[in-house]
Amino acid sequence: MSSIRKTVFDFTVGRRVLAGACLLAALPVWAQYPGQVKKNPKDMPELRAVAVLEWTGEMGKPKACRIVPVTVLDGGVLQDGGVYLARPQPLALAGEVEYVLETNGKSIGLFDIENSGQEQGSWVGYGTWKGMPAAEPKPSAAELAAKMKIEDEDDDKPVLHRKKHADEGPAGGSGSDSGASGSGSVSDSSAPAAPSDPDRPVLHKPPPSQSSGSGSGSSSTTAGDDPDRPKLKKDNKKTADAGHVESLPDISDPDRPRLKRGKSTGYQLNVVPSLMGLPPDMQQAVAVSDVKTGPDHPWTYTWANPGDEAKMKAALEDMARDALGLNASPAPVPAAKKTTASAKKKAKPAPPPPPAPLVDEQFRVFELAYGSGATLVLTAHTDGPRAQEKFVTLIAQPDLYGNVLVLLKHVTDGSHLDEVPRMRLVDAVDALADNRGELLFELRGDTLRQFALYRVLRGRAEKLFVTGGGEFGTSSTE
Repeated sequence: MSSIRKTVFDFTVGRRVLAGACLLAALPVWAQYPGQVKKNPKDMPELRAVAVLEWTGEMGKPKACRIVPVTVLDGGVLQDGGVYLARPQPLALAGEVEYVLETNGKSIGLFDIENSGQEQGSWVGYGTWKGMPAAEPKPSAAELAAKMKIEDEDDDKPVLHRKKHADEGPAGGSGSDSGASGSGSVSDSSAPAAPSDPDRPVLHKPPPSQSSGSGSGSSSTTAGDDPDRPKLKKDNKKTADAGHVESLPDISDPDRPRLKRGKSTGYQLNVVPSLMGLPPDMQQAVAVSDVKTGPDHPWTYTWANPGDEAKMKAALEDMARDALGLNASPAPVPAAKKTTASAKKKAKPAPPPPPAPLVDEQFRVFELAYGSGATLVLTAHTDGPRAQEKFVTLIAQPDLYGNVLVLLKHVTDGSHLDEVPRMRLVDAVDALADNRGELLFELRGDTLRQFALYRVLRGRAEKLFVTGGGEFGTSSTE
């Protein structure tokens, strides 16, 4: 699997990391918090890229798609994926980089980048959406036993044998010395028998004709004497030329290549149809490229009491209506009239008006770290003309008493989107490779857009990173 890889060490980034480490070392002990995730430098990936895949059509078979880089984690520091190491395309969009597509922390496919380009001044990538590779089936107990039996039978572990010397008698031990004849030669009967294992490697001593020269005492051998010695062979056949070559009548060299007009047959990138603009049916998913392939980390929170989720959602919806100005103010109480007792019994209180609708409401509940509490996110807007629309985003958590505690409230309207952009939730993603999720939002204006990461920690929702080199919408109501 090809993935984004380390190519350069940024000295400036390293200096910033060192300065940050010195600052953290000076913090008091009370800054430690329960459940803090400690980062092991050995477990940190060299590079980790986060992007957003946008597409229209069916999941896995899009009509058109593109991938937008967000961040590149290099040495523990988040860099802007849209400009980091751009030569000219950024490193996050280099050819053959592979991303794992995720929805709520679960892998849904792979995306291989084939080429990239610029849309409205920002780099985007194009490629192929592939399915996840099928997991190899686990062998059964019978298959494992059969495999172990075959390995035992084919065991070729070497065995040490004692070498038999010339002055030793036969294995029968008759006590006679075969070298007592005075000739100094060893009889064939005293030669060691062939090993019982035919596959066992045996060291052979070269014959005297190869080990020494005739009367010269030299131990060198010639290349032709050793049949197993590799030899370089010259290929007399003419190698076929991969290009198209034709002989010309006025040129004496028949192998001279000739340039011809026509369509090139060289390698060309398969350009996937681009996704232009922001169509209303566009879908988004988180994409992560990492050297290591780890297990899925679902971000879904499981409620101990299923009724608590409905209670929290209703409370958050009511807060969203207040922020959007949808909750009608109570009607003035009319002047009291004298009524008889029977009229009071017949009078019934008027039913409350139904709550105002929330358009494009999205409600998600996350468990951003193992064993942590619930983090609630609600986004919605009002209906009507674009200039009169109002948008709201709420990030909240339950408090100790079961009430909703709002950590971030973001409100804007359709006439000021380039000043205060709309916050649209994409998903949760582990951008820092520390097994803790961050909330990834799209900041969408009328003509501009960015992506932002928020970390929810210790009762606060802090902005961790924003793409684009600068923020628009600094007058946000966060």
